[in-house]
Amino acid sequence: MTLPTVLVVAVALIDADGRVLIAQRPEGKQMAGLWEFPGGKVEPGERPEAALIRELREELGIETKEACLAPFVFASHAYESFHLLMPLYLCRRWEGTVVAHEHAALKWVRPNQLSDWPMPPADEPLVAWLRDLL
Repeated sequence: MTLPTVLVVAVALIDADGRVLIAQRPEGKQMAGLWEFPGGKVEPGERPEAALIRELREELGIETKEACLAPFVFASHAYESFHLLMPLYLCRRWEGTVVAHEHAALKWVRPNQLSDWPMPPADEPLVAWLRDLL
């Protein structure tokens, strides 16, 4: 069976203390209550970096520039009805204060503690990369 591929971008925002931001999916969304890296779907014709800048503005109320987004690793995961391809970027520089506009909660977590938080299956393999390389 061929599944449609969905392109989603995500970011590991890293604060001055080396902690990574994770966001809790709100009630009413698929996988509600799980923790994820902020980001979202890339719209048709949109570049991944532009989508991530837009999503950070919408979801967290912060501004960043493309030069501040460093491609890191990607996840490729088959869900039941689609295949998810998700590049993860690192970002250490942004303007504004992080606020949960669309998530139930936000948490700054040390990379070696990320696996303590339940995440969607596609996000889980990214944790080891962050833990080992940050």
